[in-house]
Amino acid sequence: MSRRCELTGKGWQAGNKVSHANNKTRTRFMPNLCQVSLMSEAMGLSYNLRISAIALKSVEHVGGLDAFLLKAKNEGLSDKALKLKRSIAKRVDAQKVAA
Repeated sequence: MSRRCELTGKGWQAGNKVSHANNKTRTRFMPNLCQVSLMSEAMGLSYNLRISAIALKSVEHVGGLDAFLLKAKNEGLSDKALKLKRSIAKRVDAQKVAA
């Protein structure tokens, strides 16, 4: 399983650990990934996603999973999130036409 956020695409970063004696050791800094269940109001279902902690904070700030996905660019999203974004967009458009 890839260590990559499904909503933002955030992955590991390479860098150095630097000791007090200024010795440098190469390392990988992993993102803080959380397994969460987010509710989609348009679909009426909850979805299990593996996202970073900062992405979870962003989802809550924007107003939920639907609003976040509709604003998000397609490049950073995983295949699962892209599929969900398309289905939410279709459902929202159908609700606008019906109203």
